[in-house]
Amino acid sequence: MSTILVIDDEKGILQLICQALTRFGHQVETAVDGREGIEKFDDGNFDIVITDIRMPGVDGNGVVKHIRNSNRQSIPVIAISGTPWQLEAQNFDMVLPKPFPLKKLVDSIRSFGTMAPRAVVGM
Repeated sequence: MSTILVIDDEKGILQLICQALTRFGHQVETAVDGREGIEKFDDGNFDIVITDIRMPGVDGNGVVKHIRNSNRQSIPVIAISGTPWQLEAQNFDMVLPKPFPLKKLVDSIRSFGTMAPRAVVGM
């Protein structure tokens, strides 16, 4: 299964996503803001990054820009947001507006082998 980095400043959402993905066999690492997420991304080896958009400091747009400018720019990045109009969707591989069913997130992660890049789901 995948190694996934989940970035969200809402600890309850972070915990819920982590538990769900772990149950499906994924290895999950979490970060409570964009700056920590960027540090973990730079130090780690992730297959997928899931990031909230609206966070204090470095937001999800800043996280995805960092990833797209790195030597691992092709790693899929899923945006999750209660404010999807505040993101730069062209930089993300997928967008899931909050609230979303956890099954949709799990299915989205599974689909990366067969889907066309830069899909917007549920908008």
